[in-house]
Amino acid sequence: MRFRVEVICVNDEGTEQRRDVMEMERRELAMESLGLSLAEGKAILRGVQDFAASQQTNEDLQRRRSCPNCGQRYHSKEVGTSTVETVFGPVAVANRRWERCSCQSEGPKTFRPTAAWLKGRTSPERLYLETKWGSLIPYEKVADLLKEVLPVSGSTNQQTVSEHLHAVAERMEAELGEERQPDPVKPEGDPTLPLPDGPMTVGIDGRYVRAAHKEGCFEVIAGRSVVAFRRQEEAAVPPPKCFGFVQTYDPKPRRRLWELMKSQGMQENGSGTV
Repeated sequence: MRFRVEVICVNDEGTEQRRDVMEMERRELAMESLGLSLAEGKAILRGVQDFAASQQTNEDLQRRRSCPNCGQRYHSKEVGTSTVETVFGPVAVANRRWERCSCQSEGPKTFRPTAAWLKGRTSPERLYLETKWGSLIPYEKVADLLKEVLPVSGSTNQQTVSEHLHAVAERMEAELGEERQPDPVKPEGDPTLPLPDGPMTVGIDGRYVRAAHKEGCFEVIAGRSVVAFRRQEEAAVPPPKCFGFVQTYDPKPRRRLWELMKSQGMQENGSGTV
């Protein structure tokens, strides 16, 4: 028997766009030929991803093709594409440059309409997997795992994973805000102090690690916090959280630990000190 996988895009007007993604043939049934193979699954995912991305991009360009002020069609200045690395393979999206409309007196003479949504060259889901796995196993193993189970590009390597992980870490660092001193603990019996949640158990340990690029050692502090229960029955008990920081190099050790505790139920008005 033969199978043909086809993907169909239906726009708002009901018009259909079709593309054949893959054909496969099966003869004798065996454990090895039952259903899809890993290679076939990766090929189907990559084909569907490429078609869906191109259709989305083309529709967005058509919607932005006319000036919102006068309705005149933008003149094309440059035709090009950009490659976006996604979980299901790299996709080439149209990244054109248009001339500014004559009714617009301010701003650059040309612009790229994809700048409204094209932020970076890697999809958030791909960054999530690289960051999550990169924090657990070596970068080289992450690259091997991605290429083994997903239709990612063959150029994916440990350097790619390392750069993406550190970029995410720097963005999270910027979102953390400035270092701050926690509010002091209010005296017991203060009526403005809400009832705390169940006991929070925090385990902290530290060890000195020899620096690879500097002389001497630095101290690494790591820990794990667990909340036993919530006072409000309908509130979900947060999962245990692990944390770690280098006190001598980290510019915001108190803020980092405080934000972790606060996310697990510690109140801003001070149900503990850091």
